[in-house]
Amino acid sequence: MQLVVDVGNTETVVGLASSTTELVAHWRVSSSVPRTGDEMTALIRAFLSGDNIDESTITQGVVGSVVPSVNHVWMKTLSKIVHGEVIAVGPGSDLPITLDVEEPMSVGADRVVNTLAAMKLYARDTIAVDLGTATTFDCITADGVFVGGVISPGLNAGLDWLGARTAKLPKVELRPPDRVIGRRTETCIQSGVFYSAAEAVDGIVRRIKTEWGRPDAYVVATGGFANTMGPHLSTLDAIEPFLTLYGLAMAGEYIAGSG
Repeated sequence: MQLVVDVGNTETVVGLASSTTELVAHWRVSSSVPRTGDEMTALIRAFLSGDNIDESTITQGVVGSVVPSVNHVWMKTLSKIVHGEVIAVGPGSDLPITLDVEEPMSVGADRVVNTLAAMKLYARDTIAVDLGTATTFDCITADGVFVGGVISPGLNAGLDWLGARTAKLPKVELRPPDRVIGRRTETCIQSGVFYSAAEAVDGIVRRIKTEWGRPDAYVVATGGFANTMGPHLSTLDAIEPFLTLYGLAMAGEYIAGSG
């Protein structure tokens, strides 16, 4: 099995993959809480123990990170837990994809493995919408070419902005409101932030399809807010919250097989 780690700006998602499309378990930890390698090792071992997972069955570790400052902590953690090789995946990794953009080495690890996963899982022109701290739109051809995309503020950005810039508006929980027209300040904020974000995602997807010339592109939502926002998007074809983890597992398997 592979222990795969998707290090994001706000949260890190850790998964135990028994194959490239199946997770035995998964956990989320904060990316913003500073931890030493020893602390992180103890935390991950506690997760594994809680799910009755034997460490000796973990034969490979794969890390994809957009937070360089914590890379050494995760590499140290996995080297203590994994009974085998630990791999860091990024834009320079030898994978069967192409980054056809002006600055390929600046492409985030998450977008790299999303490209791999979309190619393997869907084998068609795909727009992967990653709903996390930022909302990213990745344009991926059927044969695994990442041709660019869009990066926009994430769903929490609107709530954070209102809370920081207004004196009387409270900060509220991000969740789908029961109705568009709010009857209290809190529900007005929830509706405004949530549906503004939903309309923005749908609008950007439509613009991408038109400009890219791919009106039938497959649209898949992934990331921490995929299940929250996905059902309210009209342009979506599928929800796959763990697309990035599957991509990491695929990358680990490919690199190990070609080494």
